[in-house]
Amino acid sequence: MACVALLFAAATSGRLVDWLLGLTRRQKQFLIVITDVVTLEVTLWLAFVLRFDSFQTPPQGALMLFAIAPVVAIPVFVRSGLYRAVIRFLGAQAMTSVAKAVVIYAVLLTAAVYLLPVDDVPRSVMVIHTVLALLLIGGTRALARAWLSQTRSSRANGSSRRNVVIYGAGSAGVQLANALAHSKELRPVAFLDDDARLHRTRMGSLEVFAPEELQGILDRHQVTEILLAIPSVSRHRRNQIIELLEQMPVQVRTMPALSDLAEGKLKIEDLRDVDIDDLLGRDPVAPDPRLLKANITGKVVMVTGAGGSIGSELCRQIAALQPKALVLFEQSEFALYSIDQDLRNMLQVSQHPRFEITPLLGSVTDIPRVERAIRATGVNTIYHAAAYKHVPMVEGNPCEGTFNNVLGTYRTALAAAKHGVETFVLISTDKAVRPTNTMGATKRFAELVVQAFAASACEGASRTRFSAVRFGNVLGSSGSVIPL
Repeated sequence: MACVALLFAAATSGRLVDWLLGLTRRQKQFLIVITDVVTLEVTLWLAFVLRFDSFQTPPQGALMLFAIAPVVAIPVFVRSGLYRAVIRFLGAQAMTSVAKAVVIYAVLLTAAVYLLPVDDVPRSVMVIHTVLALLLIGGTRALARAWLSQTRSSRANGSSRRNVVIYGAGSAGVQLANALAHSKELRPVAFLDDDARLHRTRMGSLEVFAPEELQGILDRHQVTEILLAIPSVSRHRRNQIIELLEQMPVQVRTMPALSDLAEGKLKIEDLRDVDIDDLLGRDPVAPDPRLLKANITGKVVMVTGAGGSIGSELCRQIAALQPKALVLFEQSEFALYSIDQDLRNMLQVSQHPRFEITPLLGSVTDIPRVERAIRATGVNTIYHAAAYKHVPMVEGNPCEGTFNNVLGTYRTALAAAKHGVETFVLISTDKAVRPTNTMGATKRFAELVVQAFAASACEGASRTRFSAVRFGNVLGSSGSVIPL
């Protein structure tokens, strides 16, 4: 009794689990083999007990059967793969394999009884032994799996796992819940689903609730994250759900797309934060690589306003297109330092070919500085992203906004034409269309400046190609409607 008490205490404290999990794979397999041998001997003895309705020793002639049973069983079990399975993750398929292996073993053992000099073994003993072996060989594995899972789950429940709600009680949601059952970080506490037929039902150990009940669940379980498990839902409905969840004080993460799951690129538990692209009313349109490379690959590219949200992203995209050199022109020292370090770090960890990065401090309104930058580096392409673009700021400082956005564009374009830059691209905005504020008016004025240079270039005044592109709301940029 003392040994049993000690074993129980060790098991409940988790020390036995730690010991078992700490064994090597060979040691675990040996332990399972020993358990199976003991189980077979016990079930064989019980078969005689049930057959003769007595706890007496089996007949003398039948004792040889106890020696034959493990010799027949273990090779069959090995061949059937029973010792390759990991107990913690046994499923229905593994139990089917156990049943097949036990049946094959029983057939071979029965044949051995008739072929070898084994006496005093009634046929009913073999039937009873087969049933008991099937129940106990499979049952010991199922109990071990349940015990290990329960112990690890209880231990995890006492740790710092974060409570999460899974939105979507379909097959994807159930798979996600199963995948997170052994997670050390996340603990699913409930499902949400739009289907009223599923409300108040249970998927495994988790109850399904209506989306309207979310606030109560958050309060009751201190939920910190909501996981979207709706990979096949329409984009319109997905956006509605995201808009609803964004109002809650929780982080929203989503599962991979079905295509990525089907192709094996990602697993069901590979969660990611909700991306800005998820809020689009359409699928993102991929750019044409051929058009992107035309003015960048193998050329010296200069980006004005390189430290801004749009300018810095332009620099990152340009870096991936193998320019000959990249000139970063920026009046903010900190912004220039940040993008310079960002690009250098990116090149160190990426497979992109190395190229020269030249960070230059300066204002686009300082034409001597702009000309020196173009002349010293031999610029082929200019992306003019330097501008004051926050509407309230320009509205409150109209003179500075006009000076920078209009005169800065004029002087940069003039320097480009003077020094034979091949391409000049103005980054404009949709607010330049019938402008209703000072910022929009200055950007429209800048567009007219570039149009004038383009017209003069057509007349042979310069060989620079001038163009302007209007950005709509740039998701993720400084001043974008999404962060605001």
